[in-house]
Amino acid sequence: MKILLIGSGGREHALAWKIVQSSRVTKLYCAPGNPGTALLGENIAIAAEDSAGLKDFALKQRIDLTVVGPETPLTLGLVDEFEAAGLKIFGPSRAAAQLEGSKQFAKKIMHKYKIPTAKYEVFDDAQKALEHVYMSRFPVVIKADGLAAGKGVTVAASLVEAKRAINAALKDKIFGAAGARIIIEEFLAGEEASILAFCDGAHFVPLAPAQDHKAVYDGDKGPNTGGMGAYSPAPVVTDEVLRQVRETVFQPLLDGLAREGTPYRGILYAGLMLTADGPRVVEFNCRFGDPETQAVLPRLQTDIIDIFEACLAGKLDTQKIDWTSAAAVCVVLAADGYPGTYEKGREIAGVENAAALPETYVFQAGTARQDGKLVTAGGRVLGVTALGADIRTAIKNAYKAAELISFPGLHKRKDIGQKALARLQ
Repeated sequence: MKILLIGSGGREHALAWKIVQSSRVTKLYCAPGNPGTALLGENIAIAAEDSAGLKDFALKQRIDLTVVGPETPLTLGLVDEFEAAGLKIFGPSRAAAQLEGSKQFAKKIMHKYKIPTAKYEVFDDAQKALEHVYMSRFPVVIKADGLAAGKGVTVAASLVEAKRAINAALKDKIFGAAGARIIIEEFLAGEEASILAFCDGAHFVPLAPAQDHKAVYDGDKGPNTGGMGAYSPAPVVTDEVLRQVRETVFQPLLDGLAREGTPYRGILYAGLMLTADGPRVVEFNCRFGDPETQAVLPRLQTDIIDIFEACLAGKLDTQKIDWTSAAAVCVVLAADGYPGTYEKGREIAGVENAAALPETYVFQAGTARQDGKLVTAGGRVLGVTALGADIRTAIKNAYKAAELISFPGLHKRKDIGQKALARLQ
């Protein structure tokens, strides 16, 4: 099989790594890919948002299956275009991808099908939004309606912070069209967890649970990022929690979307807050999470191509999916200043040494090749993932590998996985 993988981040490097493990794959193309995916397949200089260019390439090369990594091509309708051209592609339709593309749409669907989530209001006028928060109990959560690369959410602990976030989105337009509308919702107290599921339109199979670390600094301090690390399994997701999420989130959502005429096929990510009253949905994503993918896929033992094809054929209920009992921890190495401004072009050393350690994988995210050297090219530069017999061992292995890598301005959290250890104790 010839596979086309769309995207260029750490998630895509992890997907490429898992895809080429399939004995059925004869050629992997990555568009546009990164220096990490170039080690596994052939990078193609076509942007992830270039729907026409991607479709033409897939037709010309007779691609057997396309896998979409990032969210933007999905919300732009890439799946619809490929399917109209007779091409097989793994991912939800444009209509279904609104679950991530519009938080207002997601909230309406959750309200209609009684999926537990925070109470909310939608605003496109700054003054009305301010009047609402004057009457609110703090903290409140303020979200840009559209795609904002994981940075469109503010947990405002005070009126001053809420006003700053509202004005930034609706007056200063720092998120552009994505922030033309904002959602203001109640703050949910609890512990976060990420549960992803393969979906075929009617059936779903959850992946091994994971927990992401959004805040840039230790102890969940500082602004939210796209994710500073992840681990799997997540002890907070007990069998009972998983049962509740199956029955109150995934099943009603899939049933509801099918009734809406937009059956969901692809990967569905439920970002959850595990509250005293049970799981509540914080957000839906329509693709593999990043960096959860880097912690989850190393634990997957089943051929991922078989799973993709079962989803597309509507036969997921007949597909067996196996996981290793080992734990996995991913530590993100970021550029100093991220998620704000940061420098690029800084030389990276030690990647090969880290990757040479047993059951350790270095997934490249914000990297580039410059004069033959590997350099930084993004805010989240690398994801260092290691397996271990348990979470404690996986943490130790991941940080041991991370210490072998260096570049000027390297920043990482030092407490990835500590929540798991605290819960286990």
